Amino acid sequence: MNPEFSSLGETFKTRRKERNLSLKEVENATSIRVQYLQAIEDGQIEKLISPIYAQGFVKQYASFLELDANKILIDYADVLKQPIHQEFAYGIGTLEMRGNPGGTAKWMPSALWIVAFALLGVVAFMFAKSLGLF
Repeated sequence: MNPEFSSLGETFKTRRKERNLSLKEVENATSIRVQYLQAIEDGQIEKLISPIYAQGFVKQYASFLELDANKILIDYADVLKQPIHQEFAYGIGTLEMRGNPGGTAKWMPSALWIVAFALLGVVAFMFAKSLGLF
């Protein structure tokens, strides 16, 4: 938790509650997921995806709350541009090859058309032969 960012989060939370809005309502209005809104309000910048997303989320959330988004980005530039360390817990078997869904059945329509045209050709030849054209 970043103390500098915590004060900004408290400002956002206070402003949101003054407007009697839930995090879900803010999510619907801003398209920022609740978990990221909660991270901003709790001062947990490390839970955001990357510095670029952190800046974008903070700017959009500030604009939605009618706060001065540009001033906030300038005031908290050092905090918002710090690299965010992400924990990835890949275990054995979590990375697997994925096949192309339906990849084995894509040849089926082509094969059916080839068979249909071949049968049409045979039927046309037999018809022409029965008429004495060959």
